[in-house]
Amino acid sequence: MVRFILFFLVSNFVFSQSYFVYVASESDDTVSLLKFENNEINEVERITVGTYPTEIEGPHGITVDPNGKFWYLSLAHGNPFGKLVKYSTESNEVVDETTLGLFPASMQVSTTTGFLYCVNFNLHGSMKPSTVSVVDPVTMTEITTITTGSMPHGSRISPDGLFQYSVAMMSGELFEIDALGLEVNRTLDLENKMMKNDGMKSMDGMKSMDEMKSMDEMKSMDGMKHSMVKPTWVIPHPKQNLAYVAGNGSDEVIEVDLDAWKVSDRFKTGKGPYNLEISPDGKLLIGTIKSEGKTAIWNLDDKKLLGEIKNTTSVSHGIAISSDSKYAFISVEGIGGEPGIVDVISLENYQLISSIEVGKQAGGIAFWKQDNL
Repeated sequence: MVRFILFFLVSNFVFSQSYFVYVASESDDTVSLLKFENNEINEVERITVGTYPTEIEGPHGITVDPNGKFWYLSLAHGNPFGKLVKYSTESNEVVDETTLGLFPASMQVSTTTGFLYCVNFNLHGSMKPSTVSVVDPVTMTEITTITTGSMPHGSRISPDGLFQYSVAMMSGELFEIDALGLEVNRTLDLENKMMKNDGMKSMDGMKSMDEMKSMDEMKSMDGMKHSMVKPTWVIPHPKQNLAYVAGNGSDEVIEVDLDAWKVSDRFKTGKGPYNLEISPDGKLLIGTIKSEGKTAIWNLDDKKLLGEIKNTTSVSHGIAISSDSKYAFISVEGIGGEPGIVDVISLENYQLISSIEVGKQAGGIAFWKQDNL
């Protein structure tokens, strides 16, 4: 009888799950710690970041250490360089900091080398190659910088921790960095150069031959190529040797076969895809459609669009996905003096289920942990 009662109680007990996310607000110099539970998201704490109270230092990229004990923040607007700041997840207080390059942006820590790799976006001056900073997060020392392309933005580490991938927005290239050798392994031009014979148009009808010729003339003006693709993000697949790139200028997602090191597919999106993430189970690709204020969800088996959700406000930005592949957390910048917003989208029914206001221009966002209660 006692055994039956225990079985009844356990089988009817509803386990509550809590999800924690960090989001940076670039125009407010704040980071919000958010908690999502019982289909509602709330702000647990708002942390003021930066050194100079009279200046906006622009927190941009954010990532959580694989061990969950620390989170790292790039401050984009420095004097003249940006910073990387290390915080404790236990107290949300500063542990240490170091100087990086011009406008440091997205970053991640390798589970194999333990190093943090951060791209330096470099918005200042003429278009020229920029760098990836390699940092020892224990000592918070910049070990080296690796030269890549013009305006590198989105970057992610391969699942095995051996490679760092980044895309250069203005030069239209994908870079593979050897995380152990600390050098560029391979570079891939992401432009669509395949042409049809009829009408001399590209495969997707984007550019005529004359237009491509004028592009070549334009790129030689300052010695740097000016990309039509304008890639803003890259995400390696968690289980297959593929990577997906957001073509912000060409309104497409580009699939790259990492074994063959070539473009294996392209499919159209709404206007201005910006960030991409893949669910940990490898089934779904989620993308922010920045210019339309939407989030799109695709099935990676057949590239079918499963859902397109209108975000709560304009200028959709970053994506963080829960470790159980059930929820996507979307940072939405807003316009002007509007507060930023984080939307929670169900990856089971592709619907918006909760939202919370945070600081202005919500951008970088990172999933911290999932607690079972």
